Amino acid sequence: MPETKYTNRLIHESSPYLLQHAHNPVDWYPWGDEAFTKAKTDNKPILLSIGYSACHWCHVMERESFADPETAQLMNANFIPVKVDREERPDIDQLYQNAAQAMHVHGGWPLTVFLTPDGKPFYAGTYFPPFPSYGRPGFKQVLAAIADAWRERARELCQNGDLLTQALSGGFARAGTEEGELPDEKLIADAVENMVRRTDPKYGGFDGAPKFPSVSNLLLMLRHGKLHQKEEPVRLALFTLRQMARGGIYDQLGGGFHRYSTDNRWLVPHFEKMLYDNAQLLEAYSIAYQLTGEDFFARILRETADYVEREMTDAQGGFYATQDADSEGVEGKFFVWSTEEVAALLTEQEYATVKAIYGLTEGGNFAGRNILHIAEDPAALAARTGRPLADVEGELASARRKLFAAREKRVKPFRDEKIILGWNGLMISGLAKAGQALAEEKPLNLARRAAEFALGAMAADETHMYRIYKDGQAKIPAFLEDYAYFISSLIDLYESDFNPRWLSAALALQATVLQEFKAQDNRYNLSSNAGPQLVATPVSGFDQAIPSGAAVHLHNLLRLHHFTGNAEYANEARLTLTAYREEISDYPMGYGAMISALEMLCRQPTVLVIFCPEGWKDDLLQKVYRKFLPYRVIAGHSGTDSVPENHPAAHLLSGRETVKGQTTFYVCSGFVCHPPKTDWSEVENLLNPG
Repeated sequence: MPETKYTNRLIHESSPYLLQHAHNPVDWYPWGDEAFTKAKTDNKPILLSIGYSACHWCHVMERESFADPETAQLMNANFIPVKVDREERPDIDQLYQNAAQAMHVHGGWPLTVFLTPDGKPFYAGTYFPPFPSYGRPGFKQVLAAIADAWRERARELCQNGDLLTQALSGGFARAGTEEGELPDEKLIADAVENMVRRTDPKYGGFDGAPKFPSVSNLLLMLRHGKLHQKEEPVRLALFTLRQMARGGIYDQLGGGFHRYSTDNRWLVPHFEKMLYDNAQLLEAYSIAYQLTGEDFFARILRETADYVEREMTDAQGGFYATQDADSEGVEGKFFVWSTEEVAALLTEQEYATVKAIYGLTEGGNFAGRNILHIAEDPAALAARTGRPLADVEGELASARRKLFAAREKRVKPFRDEKIILGWNGLMISGLAKAGQALAEEKPLNLARRAAEFALGAMAADETHMYRIYKDGQAKIPAFLEDYAYFISSLIDLYESDFNPRWLSAALALQATVLQEFKAQDNRYNLSSNAGPQLVATPVSGFDQAIPSGAAVHLHNLLRLHHFTGNAEYANEARLTLTAYREEISDYPMGYGAMISALEMLCRQPTVLVIFCPEGWKDDLLQKVYRKFLPYRVIAGHSGTDSVPENHPAAHLLSGRETVKGQTTFYVCSGFVCHPPKTDWSEVENLLNPG
């Protein structure tokens, strides 16, 4: 069947995921009034399908079912089919994921939900095969059964939808605990101890397969362990990061991390690459490098930043969303190798070195081919073979260049080139922190350029942003996570170069979050209260692959409180943490980012005010950046001009200046502010915990 035999309404959308379905014989509608009006007019249920462009099983269901005319006929005759890109509309996805879980369906994508004409869910599933298999009913079987049920029992299904929606609304609108009753600080230590117990001592990561990076929890372990001088949380988090970077989940040739590992060894990944994973891991590996000084971690940082610049950066400076797992219709094809392919590209000695280091075998470790992973370190190989380490490293470097060049000639995985504000915020933060840790301008320049792009092309006005930019157009009002991540990234940029523009923009956007996203129970809604409402409004709090928007918002409130002296920011953080107390206590593993915010509130960050006449390249300033301070706020002023009265960090900068024209540090920690220091050894003593 020619691809263009059918064309549906999705042809007018900009989302690559929706466009992938634009030539299905299914009469797809995008989410919107037209679909719901049609459903009500025709008295048909809505078949809602949610996925994203890099989702492997979404592609499988599209090929098996949505491209099949017989299945499409069943869908078109009995339902109003609606397609949603979860990356465009996280609010819709979160609402109906929660609905699926309430119906005892494990969440995931593709998500398939049947709705009443007014949007209330009454049946849900994820991937359905075309015929009964994998212990699942066939999709056509499901369609026929739901169609029959609607004809015979529509009223009952509508009542079920009403009850489920009421339950969801009640769950989203839980009453907060009494004002002033913050979660106990002991909860933080207990949560970290639980994470330590659940860390796999052999391979790192939490629990068994599949293994996800779970960066929010790794960051909590690193922060809490360093702050309280607990060796085990730090050791295990670093061990996990080291094992991930040695495994197949890391692209050993091109840099960057795949989505997750299907096994417990980090060897066989799902091969899609997500901007948000690599963004968060840049922060984690920056901390690893700060703590250890190991060249290994610096290499991972540089390679990941290079990958982002090479593969994921738009000409205007924004960052693309994802790269697919599949190329030429085969999962992982772009990334894997046969021994014959490798041997044909290398010298005999290079091949022997690569075979040992990357664990190549004739039978392979993935469908008869090899996922590259570090099976033996170059130093160990050199010692085992009695050869100079420099020779082994030189052979490996030469071989990697040849293999990478050959791989670049392959058909690359599909890239979703929409630019998502929140994910760009995460990447700006990751690059800013990598630039600080490495003392290198390149990552920082990438971050600055992306921030400039977002503040221009994705701004609705000075206080409102759009979530999506694609094909020259910004659309969809930003969600809580977009504002929170982007505000955080602007603060990180300010702490990197002391340009007050970043901090001013962060403060302007922060006002929008406080005004438009707060729920009545002091928690925070995923979508703006000022925009169109769904049948129930999801709240943010639980970390998923990305930290919850509410948790990052809490970090922002606490950081901005110290920059500005605005007590309302700190009070709001206390109220919000109080409202989430019950949820955090019930399942700490899902609230790592929020628990970090709680610790920041309870312990107070280290506040550094730095006057550096020489600017960002100042040697003493670089020493600060190379040091891991678990919770910190850095305000600074570069050059020799006086601080303007309207500076957004005037609360910290005013009345302070350089001492004798030298770089000068003002340090406040543990509720004590110290006299100005110009000697690094004295500053370092003040910064050491305990």
